[in-house]
Amino acid sequence: MRPSRILLPAALLLLALVVQVSVLGRLQLPGATPDLLMLVVVGLALVYGPSGGCLVGFAGGLLADLAPPSDHAIGRYALVLCLVGYAAGLLRPEAGRQRSALSALLVVAGAAVVSTLLYATVGALVGDTAARHVGLTGLVLSALLYDVLLAPFVVPAVMLLARRFDHGPALAEVGTGDGGGSGLGSLARYRTTREASAMPVTTKKKRPLNLAKRP
Repeated sequence: MRPSRILLPAALLLLALVVQVSVLGRLQLPGATPDLLMLVVVGLALVYGPSGGCLVGFAGGLLADLAPPSDHAIGRYALVLCLVGYAAGLLRPEAGRQRSALSALLVVAGAAVVSTLLYATVGALVGDTAARHVGLTGLVLSALLYDVLLAPFVVPAVMLLARRFDHGPALAEVGTGDGGGSGLGSLARYRTTREASAMPVTTKKKRPLNLAKRP
């Protein structure tokens, strides 16, 4: 495993957790709270795939379970983000590059709804009835709204950093030249085309001059 696949997710998860606890958690918004940690997990999972997304989600959820002022059972949010990261990793685009912004927003929307429902379901199993007092429908709708509005500012930046520090897909694209842009692959394809289409140079034989005089 590359060191960048450990250091970069760790730094992003810690930064997201600090912002989540110190800023977003104190906004007192109606309904749910914007889940910056979940957005970071989704962005990394869309680059690293299901295995990496599962590990990143578990680590991020465990940090949220242990960070104050956490008031729920340890491992509850780790389980939720682990499943969300795995599911988002299954939707990873080819070479970790999202073809459209709409597809990424759909992944975030699904993750927001699923994570809220899973968190409430696990809480009901362990005896936490806070979701019943707030209203599960209001939590799901507010979480969906907040996360989709925040996603365009977080998910593309996380994916860009993950691709830049993970050089494997980038080198593969340069080697094959599938991007259609500049690079060694397109240069080799251009040279091959030019060499194949070159017309053979033919030399015309000069006719000897007939200097003999006519009788």
